[in-house]
Amino acid sequence: MGETSSSQTVSTKIERIAKLAKQAPTMVLTTLAHHIDVEWLTEAYRRTRKDGATGEDGQTAEQYAQELERNLENLLDRAKSGTYRAPPVRRVHIPKGNGETRPLGIPTFEDKVLQRAVAMVLEAVYEQDFLDCSYGFRPGRSAHDALTELRDATMTMGGGWVLEVDIKKFFDTIDHGHLRSMLGRRVGDGTLLRLIGKWLNAGVTEAGVLSHPDSGTPQGGVISPILANIFLHEVLDTWFERDVRARLKGPAVLVRYADDFVILFEKEDDARRVMAVLPERFGKYGLTLHPEKTRLVEFKRPSSQPPQGGRGDDPGTFDLLGFTHYWDKSQNGYWVVKLKTAKGRFSRALKRVADWCRSHRHLPVRQQWESLTKKLRGHYQYFGVIGNGAALRRFRYETYGVWRCWLNRRSQRARMTWQKMRVLHAHYPLLPPPATLRPLRA
Repeated sequence: MGETSSSQTVSTKIERIAKLAKQAPTMVLTTLAHHIDVEWLTEAYRRTRKDGATGEDGQTAEQYAQELERNLENLLDRAKSGTYRAPPVRRVHIPKGNGETRPLGIPTFEDKVLQRAVAMVLEAVYEQDFLDCSYGFRPGRSAHDALTELRDATMTMGGGWVLEVDIKKFFDTIDHGHLRSMLGRRVGDGTLLRLIGKWLNAGVTEAGVLSHPDSGTPQGGVISPILANIFLHEVLDTWFERDVRARLKGPAVLVRYADDFVILFEKEDDARRVMAVLPERFGKYGLTLHPEKTRLVEFKRPSSQPPQGGRGDDPGTFDLLGFTHYWDKSQNGYWVVKLKTAKGRFSRALKRVADWCRSHRHLPVRQQWESLTKKLRGHYQYFGVIGNGAALRRFRYETYGVWRCWLNRRSQRARMTWQKMRVLHAHYPLLPPPATLRPLRA
């Protein structure tokens, strides 16, 4: 059976699961794993990233594909019979740019495929339950969609009070007991629940040492985003819609992308009341809010005073998904909400460029230029929105600076002066950011 036909068969099964889940929103679904067969695993394999870092066993996607059908049949047999053993994830630490690091768990490639297969089932079920306020790791939704929703709501409301919330080490502190309880209200299939339980208990290897945390789900695991969404769907989304909104005196908008979220309130009193109860609500489920990074921001549309949002550290600004939000005048003289690259995200992105230039400085110049061009194109793809041109031009300039710095260290005799860099620029022009600017939602 061809790849297209196989994908269509799996799509039909997904639609069947979704239809059942939608028709019975309170039913515990007990027969889900039987949908997972070799075709389903083949589709899961197709959707799994092939160029990611290898897990604990060192096996690459290319090696796994050499006997793909046999490997998938064997994987299916172990998953269905209960003999599958979830391998521990390999933990690495990614710098965050503020002196801290973010732990990232890397499963084996085979584990990624099976996690993807189970995630496809859970997605079909929970997409019928999830609310419109959540955007992270959901089909047909993006970070830009979340930013657009928040900006449009702010403009419509004329601003208000923004509750900016930070959950401390969210992925590391998800309580397994609460998560299993939440899953059990919708998923009763023993095969799927056993597999999820194995992943939660698989353990983590770091510097050759194996540990078994009693909470958390590895950030970087394929199954982790859907589990995180299920957790916060109950802890935050449904609670806000069901219990909080009816008690507010004015309108409010919740926008969440994974564990990043803000709540916009029209009235200060509403904002302060919710801010007061949030720590207790999250603490009930084993989560802690960061006391310094959780804050209330007055974000009202200015009247006649000059714009206060020109600098990211001014009062009246807040950050979400790598952007600083601030009020400024449009070309027509109207107050609008604008977005620019947040300071922390700018610094982290530039540091990644500098680290790459340092470790690859001896590559041929053309090869370096090609790689840097791809990195800049990726940066522009996300941050190239209308109003952010200055930050993009600065990022391009700083990229040239760090590139010149590390080219200059290739040789003590052949210094890379700015004059030589301008000659190099003539042969290898990097992308001009202004040409990439576009609305958040086209």
